Amino acid sequence: MGVLLALLAMASFASNIVLTRYAVARLPVESGFFIVLATNILFPALIYPFELAARAAPGSWDWKGAGIFALGGIIGTFLGRRFLFDTVQLLGPSRASVFHSTAPAFALVGAWLLVGERLGWYEIGLMAVVWLGLWLTQPRAGATQVSAAQARRGFIAGLLTVAGFGFGNVLRGVATRTWEEIFLGTAIASVAALLCQVLVTRDWGRIGAQLRAADRKAIGLYLACGVTTSLGSVFISAAMLRMEIALATLVVHTTPLVIFPVSVLLLKNREELTGRTLAGAALVLAGIAALMLR
Repeated sequence: MGVLLALLAMASFASNIVLTRYAVARLPVESGFFIVLATNILFPALIYPFELAARAAPGSWDWKGAGIFALGGIIGTFLGRRFLFDTVQLLGPSRASVFHSTAPAFALVGAWLLVGERLGWYEIGLMAVVWLGLWLTQPRAGATQVSAAQARRGFIAGLLTVAGFGFGNVLRGVATRTWEEIFLGTAIASVAALLCQVLVTRDWGRIGAQLRAADRKAIGLYLACGVTTSLGSVFISAAMLRMEIALATLVVHTTPLVIFPVSVLLLKNREELTGRTLAGAALVLAGIAALMLR
């Protein structure tokens, strides 16, 4: 069940990467990110009362758990997801998904340091198989042309993305095991991320002008990004209750399995799906299948 929930989180985050490609073309990310964060707060907050009514256990409050969720929101949502938007804009969705897929390396170290989580040789071997597959799914050097300066900025943004997602996911896993209010915790994490974004924003006049000039499609795309990332956060939190944090993070970051086929269909082969990427996808699928059969 944990692997299935992690796969649902992966599909949600992969959908966000594709949607971001079109969202940033219609409204700058500096403005659109506020729409995403607002949706990240409102969507789980609206779902929480229904989830609470449907379950047997009563609601609860835990200051430590809420604080860890908030810290995870600052590191994972604010730092990680904010720079993911920049990575997609600079390098394209396929290359961004490759950066996104390396975050489990940070999560593996973080889970070991923060919660003492240790994996056996079988799990480590499966992680190696999946990582090899993810490496093979990288597009060849000439698949998408970017300038040297753009590549450098994209590389820096990508590193900040994976560091944020990796350690942010570990904190989310710790918070979930401390306080099992996933929907409420997800909303709290987003509130913390939004406050950080407000603090670093300077040109409010430009933000307001961009939002006023935005068309309905741009707003709708960013709202969809907010819904998909909210669902991804909820699914990965639920997965971490049922399996190791590092392994859940690994499955969640196999987004190239979705991104590359979609890129070929929507981007008209500008980002190629080759025999190499197919072989990589096969290895990733084999590793996940073996993980499910543990």
